[in-house]
Amino acid sequence: MARTLLAVPTGRRVGLTSTCLGLVTAFDRAGVEVGFVKPIAQPRRSGPAGDSSAALARALTRLRPPDPVPADRAAALLGAGRQDELMERIVALVEPQAASDVLVVEGLVPSPEHVWSTRVDSALAGALDADVLLVADGSSGADPAALAESVAIAAAPYRSGELRRVAGCVVTRVPADADAAAIADALARHDIPLGGAVPFRPEVTWPRVDDVARELGARTLVAGDGSRRVSEVLVCAQAVPGLLARLRDGALLLVPGDRHDVVMAACLAAMNGMRLAGLLLTAGVEPHPDVLALTSAVEGLPILVVDELTYPTAVRLHEIDPELTADDLDRARRVAATVADALDPEWLHSLAGAGRRRRLTPAAFRHRLVGSARRADARIVLPEGAEPRTVRAVVSCAERGIARPLLLTDPAALEATLRSTGLALPGGVEVVDPAEVADRYVDRLVALRAHKGMTPAMAQERLGDPITVGTMMLEAGEVDGLVAGAVHTTAATVRPALELIRVAPGARLVSSVFFMLLRDEVVVYGDCAINPDPTAEELADIAVQSAESAAALGVEPRIAMISFSTGVSGAGADVEKVAAATALVRERRPDLAVDGPLQYDAAAVGSIGHSKRPGSPVAGKATVFVFPDLNTGNTTYKAVQRSADVVSIGPMLQGLAKPVNDLSRGAEVEDIVYTIALTAIQARAPRP
Repeated sequence: MARTLLAVPTGRRVGLTSTCLGLVTAFDRAGVEVGFVKPIAQPRRSGPAGDSSAALARALTRLRPPDPVPADRAAALLGAGRQDELMERIVALVEPQAASDVLVVEGLVPSPEHVWSTRVDSALAGALDADVLLVADGSSGADPAALAESVAIAAAPYRSGELRRVAGCVVTRVPADADAAAIADALARHDIPLGGAVPFRPEVTWPRVDDVARELGARTLVAGDGSRRVSEVLVCAQAVPGLLARLRDGALLLVPGDRHDVVMAACLAAMNGMRLAGLLLTAGVEPHPDVLALTSAVEGLPILVVDELTYPTAVRLHEIDPELTADDLDRARRVAATVADALDPEWLHSLAGAGRRRRLTPAAFRHRLVGSARRADARIVLPEGAEPRTVRAVVSCAERGIARPLLLTDPAALEATLRSTGLALPGGVEVVDPAEVADRYVDRLVALRAHKGMTPAMAQERLGDPITVGTMMLEAGEVDGLVAGAVHTTAATVRPALELIRVAPGARLVSSVFFMLLRDEVVVYGDCAINPDPTAEELADIAVQSAESAAALGVEPRIAMISFSTGVSGAGADVEKVAAATALVRERRPDLAVDGPLQYDAAAVGSIGHSKRPGSPVAGKATVFVFPDLNTGNTTYKAVQRSADVVSIGPMLQGLAKPVNDLSRGAEVEDIVYTIALTAIQARAPRP
C-alpha cells in the first residue's frame, strides 16, 4: 500500500463520514485502487452502537470494509490504560485492507460526552503511519485567515512526530459567496494544501421524516410518506392567516395536537398540491377524532406525536445529528458526489503518488464516458421518442450535459408519457414529429436505394418508420448519431443503417461490442449482437475493431480469442477458425497483444491462465474477449449480466460510417444514458 490517509475533524459536525465517502468516490473515479476502514465506531450520545460508515461504504461502493471496534469496547480499553492493545487490534483490522494505492481511514468526531476521541485520532495516526487529512467546517463564513489559523492549531498534534504528515485540508459547508482561492492561500501560509472547498448544498442535508421520528422517539399517528425530506421546521405559534404565508414544500409543522386550526390548514394545503414534510404534534396531544378523520383524505402526509412540549422538541430537532444514516442511500450518494466533485484532481493525484499503474474501474469508466460525451456536444436522435425509459434517459442526459437529445415522436404520445411519468423536459431537448418531416427525405431515399428499385411511393412507405426517418436525418448530417432498440429488434434498428449509412471507408464489416462493468474492472465483449457465424477473416476484423473501441474508451486492449479449447489442447473446425483468426490479427496488427484459442477461464483468471498458457501476454489478464460466434457471445454476455448483476453498456456498433447504436429491449434507463454517451463520443471520433 502506498499511502494511508487518516481523515480527522477540526471540530464537531464537519461532515467527516461524508468527506470520507467523497474521497473514496473521487479516487475510484480516477482509477486509483482505494480502500476504506472505520477502525472505531463513532460514540453516540444515546449509546455505544449506531456507526453507519462501514455500512454506507459497503452499500455505495464495491468495498467490503470490516465492522469497527465497538465504541464501548474502545472506551473500556482506554479507561484501563490499554491503549496499545487497542491500537494493535486496529492494526490487525486494517492490515487486510492495505493492498490498495490509498487507504482512507475515518477517525472520530469529538463530543462533550466522549472526550477521548481526539486522543484516539492522534494515536491512530502514529499506529497506522498515516498522513492526516483535516476536515474543517466553513459554514460560519469566517475570514480565511481565521479559518486557516484554527486548522493549523488542529494540525499541530499531528506534526509532532518525524514520520507524521498533514496531507491537506478539506473545508466543508462553504458558503456560495466564499473565495476558495483565498482559503487556499491562507492555508498555504501554514503549509497545508487545500484538498477541496465543498459547497454548502442545503438539499443534501435534509433528513427524512422517518429519521426525525427515530431520533425523537415519536409515535406515528398517520404513517404517510416517511421518505419525505424536511427542509425546514415551522413552529406554528401564529394563527392561520399568518401561518399560510410561511407554508411551503418540505416544511415540518411543529404544533400541539389541539391546534385544530393548524392541522386543518395543513391538510387543506396538502390537498391543494403542497408537499409538506409532515405534522409533528407536541405535548402528547392528539387531534379530536373528527378532525383527525379529515386527514384520511390527504395522501402521503405523515403525522407524528411526541410527549414533550413544543420548545424542548424544537431544541431537540435543532440538535439532531446531521451525519448520514446507513439506510438513506439516496442522500449518501448525493453527498458523496458533491464532495468528490469539489476535490482538487491534482491534489488527489499527489496523494495517490506518481507513476502508479491505474486500473479502469467501472466508476472511472463511467466518469470518463460522461466527461468525453460532454466535450463531444453531439446531437443524438432517438426515434422511440415516447418510450418511457427513453424519455427518462433523455431527461438525465440533458440535465447532465451528456448530449443534445432529439426525440422523434408524435407530440401527443410524448405528452401522454410525460403525464404518466411526472417528468418535464428540460431545456435543450428537441422534439420532432416524424410525420411532419418525412416528405423532405423521399428524394434522397430514392437516390440511395435506386439500385434496389426504390420508387417515391415505396420511399414514402418506408419513411412511415421513425427509425428510417432518424437514419435519414443522420445520413443528411442533421444529427450526429442515432440510438434505438428499446422496443424494436436489432434488425429493425440496424437494417436502415446498413442500407443508408453503410460501412466506413476501410471497414470490411459491421460488428458490435458490449462494455461489461465488472466489480473491479471494465472488459469488452465482441461480437454479441450482429454476426451469427463469422469466418476467420471476419473474426480477425471483429478483434481489431473491438481492440480499437476498447482503447478509445480507456481500456488497454489485451485480446483473448475465445474457444472451448486453450492452445492445442483441442481440435476441430471451430478451434481451427479461432487459431486462424488469431494469426491474422497478429499479421495485421503486430502492435496488439492477442492470444488464442483461449478458454474463458484461461483468459480471465490469473492462476488458470498461468497454468494453461504460461508466458502468454493475454492469458489471465484479458480485457477484450472475442467470441467465435453470435450464439456464444450473446449467451455469455446475458449470463454474466444477469447472473453476476453486471451493468453492460451496448451494443456499440463498429464499422459504420456514422454512429448508430442498438439497445437491448430489456435496457434500463442508465443503460440508455450510457449508450447515448457512447454514441456522442463515436460521433466525434476520427474516421478512417
